[in-house]
Amino acid sequence: MSSSRKHNLKSLMLNIAKGLLAAEAKEAEEERVRYMEERCPPLSLPGSLQDLQELCKKLHARIDQGEEERYDMEVKVDKCDKEVEDLKIKVQDLKGKFKKPALRKVRMSADAMLKALLGSKHKVNMDLRANLKQVKKEVKEEDKDLRDVGDWRKNVEDKAGMGGRKKMFEAEG
Repeated sequence: MSSSRKHNLKSLMLNIAKGLLAAEAKEAEEERVRYMEERCPPLSLPGSLQDLQELCKKLHARIDQGEEERYDMEVKVDKCDKEVEDLKIKVQDLKGKFKKPALRKVRMSADAMLKALLGSKHKVNMDLRANLKQVKKEVKEEDKDLRDVGDWRKNVEDKAGMGGRKKMFEAEG
């Protein structure tokens, strides 16, 4: 089939589809107008106060009826949604394939994790430091001398300036 023939057929199909969409839109508009005429008759305002109050009561009754219908429809839709969810779960069970949920990172200590797994009845302590031996550190004499030397800034200040140079020469001589 040539490209011009394809293009011609495509344009014909689009024109037919456009006509069908226009007819469908016109039909939907006519249906809406017909429904509104059926459900909402034209309003005729009476002249007396008593008739007006009667009209208000009728309108309130119709509003209440519409709200009841809306509520009933909502309940039906919710019930159908729940049934659809249950059926989806059953289908997944029958297939045997499950979607793994996205896991979140949870910061939990080992004690809290064991407590969650074993329940609050079991007291489990995962403090590993408690099981270690206590070792006393021996302090060497050399380390003690090094610590007692003092602050290095103090030595620098003593040697600074002319007085510091003098001290250096005196120490050498």
